[in-house]
Amino acid sequence: MKHLPIMPSKIIYDYAELCITTNFTFLTGASHPEELVARAVELNMPAFAITDKNSLAGVVRAFSALKEIERERQEAEEKQQALIVRSKKRIDSSSRQDVGRNQEIGVAVSNRLPKLIVGCRLVLVDSPVDWIALPQDKKAYSQLCRLLTKGKRRAGKGDCRLRFTDLFDHCAGMVMIGLPQEKLVDKLVISHLHQMGERFPGQVYLGAAPKYDGDDQTYFNQCARLASRLATPMVAVGDVLMHRANRRQMADILTCMREHITIDEIGRRAQPNGERRLKNALDMERVFFNHPSAIRRSLEIAARCEFQLDELSYNYPSEVSTEESAQERLTRLTYEGLKRRCPAGIPDRYLQLAEKELSLVGELNYAAYFLTVSDIVEFARSKSILCQGRGSAANSILCYALGITDVSPEMITMVFERFISRYRGEPPDIDVDFEHERREEVIQHIYEKYGRHRAGICATVIHFRSRSAIREVGKVMGLSQDVTAALSGQIWGWSNGGADTKRMQELGLDLNDPRLRQTVRLIGEIIGFPRHLSQHVGGFVITQDRLDELCPIENAAMEDRTIIEWDKDDIDALKILKVDVLSLGMLTCIRKAFDLIDKHHQEQWTLAKVPQDDRQTYDMLCIADAIGVFQVESRAQLNFLPRMKPRKFYDLVIEVAIVRPGP
Repeated sequence: MKHLPIMPSKIIYDYAELCITTNFTFLTGASHPEELVARAVELNMPAFAITDKNSLAGVVRAFSALKEIERERQEAEEKQQALIVRSKKRIDSSSRQDVGRNQEIGVAVSNRLPKLIVGCRLVLVDSPVDWIALPQDKKAYSQLCRLLTKGKRRAGKGDCRLRFTDLFDHCAGMVMIGLPQEKLVDKLVISHLHQMGERFPGQVYLGAAPKYDGDDQTYFNQCARLASRLATPMVAVGDVLMHRANRRQMADILTCMREHITIDEIGRRAQPNGERRLKNALDMERVFFNHPSAIRRSLEIAARCEFQLDELSYNYPSEVSTEESAQERLTRLTYEGLKRRCPAGIPDRYLQLAEKELSLVGELNYAAYFLTVSDIVEFARSKSILCQGRGSAANSILCYALGITDVSPEMITMVFERFISRYRGEPPDIDVDFEHERREEVIQHIYEKYGRHRAGICATVIHFRSRSAIREVGKVMGLSQDVTAALSGQIWGWSNGGADTKRMQELGLDLNDPRLRQTVRLIGEIIGFPRHLSQHVGGFVITQDRLDELCPIENAAMEDRTIIEWDKDDIDALKILKVDVLSLGMLTCIRKAFDLIDKHHQEQWTLAKVPQDDRQTYDMLCIADAIGVFQVESRAQLNFLPRMKPRKFYDLVIEVAIVRPGP
């Protein structure tokens, strides 16, 4: 006789997953945030929480993915409405009723979009309980960021050392779900749950996560009794690691990498099944059929957590006096700078450009951004550190007047809108190069002026690429070095597109071998997974308020450097401005050349005073005598120079752009 599954006595139609680990808990989570968002939408889930270990690094990816789905749906609905309107014009009244009825049905069955709950899994160094921290409002989110910053600043790069007592000062306004990592009878487990319940009444819950070991119902009953005893209500959580069960093997591969073992040594550390996937309400009801209230509480908690990432308000620092606004100061400095640049009189074209740019900057409220960059450049010049703005910033008369760039508007004919436009909705991005031997002085000046609680370098997410994926997965799967080398060098190469099966056969690799076939599939899956965070080459985020209330700050591998957890794409998604403080070796060479000219010829040169009509220099360029010359030293440039025959600086601008086209 076939056994029917045990069904809940009372059907619960919804469930919110409050514990999801993405692959931004490095070498643990087996799915991208975007995949988890798409799966939550597919399951018609009302809400879900991204709760990576001691980190908020992946939550912006989920936020952006949800926004993209929302945008696509809005576009689809607009097209549907337009189609219905056109159809109404062509059909008779009876057909019109059918269309109206179909429209109503379409609206009724359209899936809702889930609510993204921002959260974090706090793993402490002195507690057997992990805590799922879910901020209910913006103030609580700020406290969570400061708590994570405290733990990360105590530790080395990529680590976080939080203690149980740290929670007491930072967890007001958060829902705290305790997940015991030891047996429920452990005295420390009971003590920590009790202390948190007393400290934050009404905020603390006991999380019950199924272990899928055949004894879950006994465990849930124990959780319910302990929750009743401690007045910390029990809530169901899935402790999700993957969006679908087919990522189970990937979870095991990541475990092996984390534990530095091979797949043959994984033993009980392997996932026993694929149940730690994102589940809908019906699946969770089957697991918690004796405790329906634990599922209902997930919805109650989701309703309490109202904070959304788009509530974050970013204010650029405005280091101005009360007597003068940022826009007024920018206007004054611009015209003072133009007077210095043009002692014989400011051309009318310059004045028209300045008026136009100042008006647009004022409209978009970017004045403080220009002032901050100007301040950094002014510091560098005060220390005789050579610097130069690069990229589309050179198209701006403001940057020329403020000394951010020495490129005259007469030399560049690009429009200012390539740099800033009211229609693109993108923040300005000014890149400034400094002498590579002295850039650290500029970086430390920024930290000293604004404080490490207000300034930090962006992160860069280091992903698994083809070669690192082959090396790491091949090692875990026990492939020999010669097979790994063949896969890396001759089959996959530098491409992330996958293995060439024909080439594998030519090299004598048997794809009928189950382990090799499985290894190739897993390599393809892991390519693109985040591996760890590194620091951006020089992108600084500087805030008026506390940066550590906007995003957690951690120590970088380099001494005296601190970085935020979000990368360039993340801060762009949240419309946060950054200043690129970059280094350039050629500027060091130019500085040393200026020093030699001063020493031997008693002439003080600057970038603005370098002769632009030096015939001998252009004669050398026309015969490709440019080895070692910045931007025109590559083989492609050397081949193109004799054909282009540049005779002025703007010719070089065009020539470089042809060989290295920008955006």
